[in-house]
Amino acid sequence: MAGQNVMEFTDANFQDEVMKSEQPVLVDFWAEWCAPCRRLAPAIAEVADQFAGRAKVGKVDIENNREITGSFDIQAIPTIVIVKGGRVVDRFTGLRGSAELGAALDRALNG
Repeated sequence: MAGQNVMEFTDANFQDEVMKSEQPVLVDFWAEWCAPCRRLAPAIAEVADQFAGRAKVGKVDIENNREITGSFDIQAIPTIVIVKGGRVVDRFTGLRGSAELGAALDRALNG
Protein backbone atom coordinates (compact mmCIF):
# COMPACT_ATOMS: atom_id res chain seq x y z
CA MET A 1 0.00 0.00 0.00
CA ALA A 2 2.85 2.41 0.72
CA GLY A 3 5.43 3.62 -1.80
CA GLN A 4 9.15 3.39 -1.25
CA ASN A 5 9.34 6.96 0.10
CA VAL A 6 6.40 6.57 2.51
CA MET A 7 7.58 6.08 6.08
CA GLU A 8 5.80 4.23 8.88
CA PHE A 9 5.36 6.38 11.97
CA THR A 10 4.64 4.66 15.28
CA ASP A 11 4.21 5.56 18.93
CA ALA A 12 7.87 4.56 19.33
CA ASN A 13 9.41 6.70 16.57
CA PHE A 14 6.95 9.61 16.25
CA GLN A 15 8.83 12.06 18.47
CA ASP A 16 12.12 11.62 16.63
CA GLU A 17 10.78 11.22 13.09
CA VAL A 18 8.01 13.82 13.17
CA MET A 19 8.10 16.22 16.10
CA LYS A 20 11.90 16.69 16.06
CA SER A 21 12.23 16.64 12.27
CA GLU A 22 14.06 19.50 10.61
CA GLN A 23 11.90 18.98 7.53
CA PRO A 24 8.13 19.41 7.29
CA VAL A 25 6.29 16.11 7.78
CA LEU A 26 3.00 14.98 6.25
CA VAL A 27 1.33 12.37 8.47
CA ASP A 28 -1.53 10.22 7.20
CA PHE A 29 -3.62 8.72 10.02
CA TRP A 30 -5.27 5.62 8.55
CA ALA A 31 -6.46 2.06 9.18
CA GLU A 32 -6.44 -1.05 7.01
CA TRP A 33 -10.25 -1.42 7.22
CA CYS A 34 -10.86 2.17 6.00
CA ALA A 35 -11.81 2.21 2.30
CA PRO A 36 -11.21 5.98 1.84
CA CYS A 37 -7.78 5.50 3.44
CA ARG A 38 -6.91 2.85 0.87
CA ARG A 39 -8.09 5.15 -1.94
CA LEU A 40 -5.87 7.93 -0.57
CA ALA A 41 -2.73 5.74 -0.55
CA PRO A 42 -1.69 6.43 -4.18
CA ALA A 43 -1.85 10.21 -3.59
CA ILE A 44 0.25 9.81 -0.43
CA ALA A 45 2.84 7.77 -2.37
CA GLU A 46 2.90 10.35 -5.18
CA VAL A 47 3.50 13.22 -2.76
CA ALA A 48 6.17 11.20 -0.95
CA ASP A 49 8.02 10.69 -4.23
CA GLN A 50 7.57 14.33 -5.27
CA PHE A 51 8.97 15.68 -1.98
CA ALA A 52 11.66 13.04 -1.34
CA GLY A 53 14.65 14.71 0.29
CA ARG A 54 12.73 17.92 1.07
CA ALA A 55 9.94 16.67 3.36
CA LYS A 56 8.96 13.46 5.10
CA VAL A 57 5.73 11.66 4.28
CA GLY A 58 4.43 8.80 6.37
CA LYS A 59 1.50 6.91 7.78
CA VAL A 60 0.26 6.15 11.29
CA ASP A 61 -1.91 3.04 11.65
CA ILE A 62 -4.45 4.20 14.23
CA GLU A 63 -5.19 0.65 15.37
CA ASN A 64 -1.59 -0.01 16.44
CA ASN A 65 -0.56 3.48 17.57
CA ARG A 66 -3.23 4.68 19.97
CA GLU A 67 -0.99 7.06 21.93
CA ILE A 68 -0.22 9.26 18.91
CA THR A 69 -3.76 8.92 17.57
CA GLY A 70 -5.15 10.13 20.90
CA SER A 71 -2.68 12.97 21.31
CA PHE A 72 -3.70 14.34 17.89
CA ASP A 73 -7.41 13.90 18.72
CA ILE A 74 -8.10 11.89 15.57
CA GLN A 75 -11.89 11.57 15.33
CA ALA A 76 -12.22 10.44 11.70
CA ILE A 77 -9.94 8.91 9.10
CA PRO A 78 -8.25 9.53 6.85
CA THR A 79 -6.84 12.58 8.60
CA ILE A 80 -3.73 14.30 7.24
CA VAL A 81 -1.62 16.44 9.56
CA ILE A 82 1.36 18.51 8.45
CA VAL A 83 3.92 19.17 11.17
CA LYS A 84 6.74 21.70 10.93
CA GLY A 85 9.08 22.60 13.74
CA GLY A 86 7.19 20.38 16.16
CA ARG A 87 3.80 21.99 15.62
CA VAL A 88 0.79 21.32 13.41
CA VAL A 89 0.66 23.80 10.54
CA ASP A 90 -2.13 22.19 8.49
CA ARG A 91 -4.79 19.51 8.93
CA PHE A 92 -7.29 17.82 6.58
CA THR A 93 -9.92 15.15 7.10
CA GLY A 94 -11.21 13.03 4.25
CA LEU A 95 -9.95 12.29 0.77
CA ARG A 96 -7.61 14.80 -0.82
CA GLY A 97 -5.76 14.74 -4.12
CA SER A 98 -2.01 14.76 -4.51
CA ALA A 99 -2.10 18.33 -5.85
CA GLU A 100 -3.82 19.63 -2.70
CA LEU A 101 -1.47 17.68 -0.42
CA GLY A 102 1.55 18.86 -2.39
CA ALA A 103 0.39 22.47 -2.16
CA ALA A 104 0.06 22.14 1.61
CA LEU A 105 3.61 20.74 1.86
CA ASP A 106 4.87 23.57 -0.38
CA ARG A 107 3.29 26.08 2.02
CA ALA A 108 5.01 24.37 4.95
CA LEU A 109 8.36 24.37 3.14
CA ASN A 110 8.13 28.01 2.11
CA GLY A 111 6.27 29.43 5.09
